[in-house]
Order: sequence, then C-alpha cells, then structure tokens
Amino acid sequence: MKITAGAPPTHSTPADLALGFLTGGVIGASLTAFISGCVVEKASLIVPGLVLPAAYGLLFFLCTLPRRAREAAVAPRTALAVIESLEAVGGETSDVPVRFELSVAPDDAPAFRVEIRQDVNLVELPDYRPRGVVVVEYPPDRPWKVRIVKRPTPKWEERAAGARLDSAPGPVMKSDPPAGCAGGLLTLLGLLLGTAAVLLLFRADLFGPDESGASPRPSVSSSSSTTTVTSATGTVTLGPGQSMLDQGELRKAVESLTQGGDKRRALTVVVQDHLLTVVFSPTGVKTAGFDPRSLPYDRVPALVEKARTTLGVDSPRSWQLTADGVTGSLTLRVVVTGDGGTGTLEADGRGKVMRRSGS
Repeated sequence: MKITAGAPPTHSTPADLALGFLTGGVIGASLTAFISGCVVEKASLIVPGLVLPAAYGLLFFLCTLPRRAREAAVAPRTALAVIESLEAVGGETSDVPVRFELSVAPDDAPAFRVEIRQDVNLVELPDYRPRGVVVVEYPPDRPWKVRIVKRPTPKWEERAAGARLDSAPGPVMKSDPPAGCAGGLLTLLGLLLGTAAVLLLFRADLFGPDESGASPRPSVSSSSSTTTVTSATGTVTLGPGQSMLDQGELRKAVESLTQGGDKRRALTVVVQDHLLTVVFSPTGVKTAGFDPRSLPYDRVPALVEKARTTLGVDSPRSWQLTADGVTGSLTLRVVVTGDGGTGTLEADGRGKVMRRSGS
C-alpha cells in the first residue's frame, strides 16, 4: 500500500510556555517562603510556602478539567502503521521502555511519521521488528499521541497481517516534544521572579532589625582600655603596659562596669593581668551573689604575689583571680600557672588566706 504524506500537525506551544513560566514562579515563591520562614521562624512565611503549591495544583486541575473531559469524549482513531525503527531505552523490569519510529497511514487522512515511547513486555518484544505492520490508535486532534494496540480486534489484526505499507517522509513528530531553550529560560525566569517577589514582599520580616528583646551591647574604648557591657556580662580589657595589679586599676575597671547607679549583683568576677570579666545576676531574679564593688581591692596584689611565691610553682607565667559568690559567701581563688605546674590560694571576702595547694 502506497501512502501519501501530508503536513503534520504542530503543537501549540504558547500555552505550554506560559504554563512553564507560571510553574517556575510558583516553585520559586513557595520554596523561598517556606525556607525563609523556617530560618526566621515566621509562620506568615511558612504557611504560604505550603499553601501556594497546593492551591496552584488545585487551580490547574480545575482549569484543565473541561479540556480533559473534551479529550476523553473524542473517540480515538484506529489506523495501520509500519515500524521504521525501534530501540530499547532501558528498564530493569519485565516491561521495557522502547522508542518506536512509525509511519502511520490513516484510511481517510494523509500519512505522517511519528516517534513514540511505549513499554513492551519482554515476552512480546520479539513480535515487534522493523518493517512490521502494527495497529495504532491516536486522538484525531493530537496525532502525536499514537499508541500501539497490543491486542487489536480480529478485523484490524487481519488487515495488519496482509498489509504492505510504504514509509512516510518526515518531519517526525514526537509524542513528548522537548520544551526547548525558550521553555527552559521562561521557567527559570519565573522561578527567579517568584523568589524576588517573596523577598520583596516580606523584606521587613527577613531583613528587619532584630526584635528578640536582647539588651543593647554598648562598648566604650580608648587607647588604654576597652569596656564592654551586656545584659549578662561586662568586660574591661587594658592596653599594653597596664595591669590590673596597678594601683587603683582594678577598682576603676569595676566601677566602669557598675556606673550609673547600676547595683546589680555579680555571680562571678574573674581578674587576669589585662582582663576583667564580671558575670551579673539575671535582672529581676533573686539569686545569691555579691556586690562587685565590695571586693578587697587593696588585698588583690598581695594575694597574687603570695600565690606566685609560696605555692612552689617554678617560673610562674600567668595568674587568675576568681571571686565567687554563688554560694552566698564571697570566696577569692588565685590560680598560678608555671613550668612546675599550678598552684591555688583561697581567701575569704576580706582577703584573708584560708588554704593553699600546689601541684
């Protein structure tokens, strides 16, 4: 049978391109909203990130329902086709995806060439061979959606057994045509615009000032020292050539952290050669502690010197004094570290030595 080629129908791409752009926008907006909401812990972002794709899917289903109903109401057309080529394209199960190139010869329409992909059982695969004639079905308005009929009626099976079909010239239509560069670019553009829209609409939540209620962190610095105070701690760092053991230096450092009538109690005060750290009691919480201004400033240099010279530490390199008032009574502990190990000297709140230990 000689078949005459006609102009193959073309796909309507504008709607597909618009759908790809809209889908990219929904994906970008929903992902950005959900991830950003999880990061900043904002339900106003997390909920839209979850609802948007669900709403888009429902809207897409409702909008395409009439078209799918019309397509289902159209009876498929049956025709004969000759297999130009076939190729198994993978699969590890009993059904193997096979790419067919067919020349379809309808009884009352021009012939056309089409490429499809269809699963074929391994047992039935030998039944399909190049130049073999098969029975196919396809929607009249979408001839690229050709499907091989595996069990045709006896009438069509008899026609296929005795038919001899010629090849139809191209071009070859494909059942799943690639979107192409334009489609990919539009989808990417939609994704980027969706992301940008979320960042713009919720910029106050994402990039606004921190409203967590944390206290400000004032910092005062000079060429000789740096003072930093937060709601929980305060530190003073001395410059080169200065030491907390210098006359009046420790008192001045403590007062710089408690100026302005701040009478908060301290849990711990740690003094090193160039650094003072005060851990304050939480505001509004009645806990044990002490007034950091009550330290025996005049006794600190003598306590450090005794720790250096009487604890048996060879070549002492560093020292640290810790004033602890968590238990209710103030305790001073001086730890000296040197080549020979460490030594500890403990004193009461008045600076009177109570015990010594070395290692």
